[in-house]
Amino acid sequence: MQIENHKEEVPFSHYEGLFQKLDPAEAVARTGVKWDGKEFYVNLLGKEYAISYPQYAIRALDGGVLPTLPTQTFLLRYLLESKKVVWGGEWKTFREMPWGEMYIKPYTGRVLTRAAFTFGTRVAAFRAACEKMGAEPVNHGDAGFRFDLIGDFQMQILVWEGDEEFPPNAQVLYTDNFADGFAAEDRVVAGDILISVIKGNM
Repeated sequence: MQIENHKEEVPFSHYEGLFQKLDPAEAVARTGVKWDGKEFYVNLLGKEYAISYPQYAIRALDGGVLPTLPTQTFLLRYLLESKKVVWGGEWKTFREMPWGEMYIKPYTGRVLTRAAFTFGTRVAAFRAACEKMGAEPVNHGDAGFRFDLIGDFQMQILVWEGDEEFPPNAQVLYTDNFADGFAAEDRVVAGDILISVIKGNM
């Protein structure tokens, strides 16, 4: 395949190659994902996908649109590297988790600022999109919702509407099991995916 978009296709090709060497039984034991001998089944933000092995292919069980290449890379990394961790009952900001301080500047721009100016300027549309996705409202911010991301990992996104004095603002919270279940870079991507999916429903 001739690579056109290096930013997306090079990482995807790398993890697609690693995926072909994956031990399905080990992946099931580590993540708790369902495996029928031919395909892994994952639920990402309420959408079910089947991922064939060892030759990678993905299909949406509802026959809908396939996830973007960065999202597919995230799913490959989930199967390759993530692990099932019990939620301890606490919610954490990105900064509060391992390596959060190191990645906070790119995270702020890619996730928090993007969420603030995408949703904080259109709170009613944000609320309608989250309700359409079946998210659970939470009593924080001008609007806030809880989502099941994948497996036992949950996220909250909270937005505050801007006004003449203050710009719009946003915060993303993660269940504390993200600290051990995902690398910092995957937590960044998780925030990016959540924003993109909500935006797609607006």
